[in-house]
Amino acid sequence: MAREAVARRANPREEGPSHRWWVLGVIGLAQLMVVLDATIVNIALPSAQQDLGFSDGNRQWIVTAYALAFGSLLLLGGRIADLVGRRVVFLTGLVGFAVASAIGGAAPSFEILVLARALQGLFGALLAPAALSLLTTTFTVPKERAKAFGIYGAIAGAGGAVGLLLGGVLTEYLDWRWCLYVNLLFAFVAFIGGWRLLAPGAPADRPGLDIPGTVLVSAGLFCIVYGFSEAESHAWSSPLTWGFLVAGALLVAAFAWWQTRAAHPLLPLRVVLDRDRAASFLAMFISGGGMFGVFLFLTYYLQKSLGYSPVSTGLAFIPMVACMIASSVTTTNVLLLRFGAKPIVPTGMGIAAAAMVWLTALDLNSSYAAHVLPPLLCLGIGLGAVFATAMNLATAGVGPRDAGVASATVNTSQQVGGSIGTALLNTLATSAATNYLVGRRPTPPAVAQAQLESYSTAYWWSAGFFALGLLVTLFLYRPGAPRPHPVGEPEPVHA
Repeated sequence: MAREAVARRANPREEGPSHRWWVLGVIGLAQLMVVLDATIVNIALPSAQQDLGFSDGNRQWIVTAYALAFGSLLLLGGRIADLVGRRVVFLTGLVGFAVASAIGGAAPSFEILVLARALQGLFGALLAPAALSLLTTTFTVPKERAKAFGIYGAIAGAGGAVGLLLGGVLTEYLDWRWCLYVNLLFAFVAFIGGWRLLAPGAPADRPGLDIPGTVLVSAGLFCIVYGFSEAESHAWSSPLTWGFLVAGALLVAAFAWWQTRAAHPLLPLRVVLDRDRAASFLAMFISGGGMFGVFLFLTYYLQKSLGYSPVSTGLAFIPMVACMIASSVTTTNVLLLRFGAKPIVPTGMGIAAAAMVWLTALDLNSSYAAHVLPPLLCLGIGLGAVFATAMNLATAGVGPRDAGVASATVNTSQQVGGSIGTALLNTLATSAATNYLVGRRPTPPAVAQAQLESYSTAYWWSAGFFALGLLVTLFLYRPGAPRPHPVGEPEPVHA
């Protein structure tokens, strides 16, 4: 027995895989918590508004506060993980997210709830890149990496739909505050697992912290996310909208310029100039915009047009989630290693675009089984192929010292894409509904038809997003299977 134990310690890879899969479970749970929090509160908003008494104009801040902090601080969070150590940043993010969720759940006023949501975004910006970089440095064997990223991609893509279902159940059967309290359970389980399984210690090869770059990109992303968030409640011609968007674009451009001159750049050019990684970042950006728009407008359609309850609405998305998981796992385990990303991601984009066009046919007489379910299944297949492949390629070939910031760039791409897509689609949909009612009496049938026009417009534009993604990824991805991952030996995953 002693000799066997010594042999296992001499060759830890023999028992490593079992621990690595437990690590995947911990990382996946943490990622699910962060992703579903972008949508779980949406279902709870009407109840929270009635309880705390805030106005319709202030309602958007419950969502925007989270998006602003999360989207603008992700790159900084990723670099902190590279500097301090992924384990300590991961665990800190979990504790902070749980505390912020507890504050939000117990919030006695609108202001405290907004503050809690901003704190959730801040600690989520630490947690999300640390989780993905842990996955990147833990799974380096191609076949294991493919399986791990297939599961992780499914979680990242399906988290929004899971949030809708969980939010509906908690709001309908308990209280809106449990949409925040539930994070305490997720965080507790993930913290115990992370504490036991992840190796302590800071990275041996630490990069320096690029303070000017951090300020530029954080301020730039804040302005962009805020500008598009304001576009939902103000006109595009409003100085509050275009002023922030222009300022954000200039700050991001200044950040890109500074990265070519900084001694220790926050986002090294070696990370973004690789064609496969650039294509993956753009794929996450474009598909993020299309996906979040779908969740928003299809949720409204099911509840407002077809009269579904919150729980029924959440359940309606479950088949899409199942297809997304199956597609993610199949893509990364079977197709990616054989064919590479070039045929997979554009095909996934094309399937998603076709699904969006299919959804434009929905009307007041549509049924779920015959008209809603088929395009949802197609959308799940398409998104699963895109997310799993893009996340894999976006972090493949990145050295350990850049794993955190590369992972943060993936999350930033999806988050900013989602913010931009949601604001654009919401504005276009609102304009379509207003234009339909011009010259018509606002009778209930006319208003209902105007809503359908707004949803259809959003679906058409989402289809356009995915079609653009098809062209971009078809052009950028290299042909052939991915190159071997050169990180070297995996980092230890247990103390």
